[in-house]
Amino acid sequence: MEQQTASKKRIFSGIQPTGNLTLGNYIGALRNFGVLQNEYDCLYSIVDMHAITVRQDPAELRRACLRTMAIFLASGLDPEKNIIYFQSQVSQHAELGWILDCFTYMGELQRMTQFKDKSAKHADNINAGLFTYPVLMAADILLYMTDLVPIGADQKQHLELARDIALRFNAVYGDVFTVPEGYFPKVGARVMSLQEPTRKMSKSDPEETYIAILDKPDVIRKKLRRAVTDSDTHVVFDPENKPGVSNLMAIMSALTGRSLDVISAEYDGRGYGVFKDAVADSIVAALEPIQNEYDRISADKAYLESVMVSGRERAASIAYRTMLKVRKKVGLAALKL
Repeated sequence: MEQQTASKKRIFSGIQPTGNLTLGNYIGALRNFGVLQNEYDCLYSIVDMHAITVRQDPAELRRACLRTMAIFLASGLDPEKNIIYFQSQVSQHAELGWILDCFTYMGELQRMTQFKDKSAKHADNINAGLFTYPVLMAADILLYMTDLVPIGADQKQHLELARDIALRFNAVYGDVFTVPEGYFPKVGARVMSLQEPTRKMSKSDPEETYIAILDKPDVIRKKLRRAVTDSDTHVVFDPENKPGVSNLMAIMSALTGRSLDVISAEYDGRGYGVFKDAVADSIVAALEPIQNEYDRISADKAYLESVMVSGRERAASIAYRTMLKVRKKVGLAALKL
């Protein structure tokens, strides 16, 4: 069975396979994977069960799961050092989710801002899964005795709920779950929408608002030329008054390692067309090797299948041990492999 390395803390991260992974996902998370895998025990779950709170095309969802796994691998994730798996293939996620439903209060779920937001977007399908999915998210985390969860500002509320549920369960049954903490990368930029630069870039928004990791160079250049800026020509970092320009500067700085001051000094007064082309060049240069590796990996179906099977078995091994303990604590009959 998979054992946690005694000297390393465990990180769990889940990402939905729906939509296209964006430049924001790359800068904020994916490019840090190579560092994390050397410092932590990491699990990366493609959370396809969360995805079905919204109606999905079945064949496309299966393709999207494999596409997401291939992007993970192309971004530098080593499947030997990390556990990469599909959430739905480890049944203990759903099992623990139900048990934790019984330790979560309706009022807590009613306060979840993302439920309100998604209900507004999908008013014709406000289902029970949409309401309770923060509990499944808590199960995802607690199932693996997770120490740290990489999160953005929009996920803090969900992590707090997971912590509250863990503490509540532990108060009744003893020291069962590890109470997780948030993990905040030391480096990285908050990448904003190209069309609404006061909002975070999101793969659930219209395609013209984000750069997808798999976007071809001509598409990237086209989207950058249409990116919202302002009416003058000054390339200076001022998020409050110049959010569009500041967003493009932050992207360029994150991808090239050049400081905001250096970028401003080089491009201020030269016109936004020149600046946007330079930002596009930096994005294309950063994504090209990932796209090439993605093409190679996604063509190797046998390799992807082997990663999927290995990840499922390794994740299930940990999940099984957790559920033996949980089932015993709540009075359910033991389940033998």
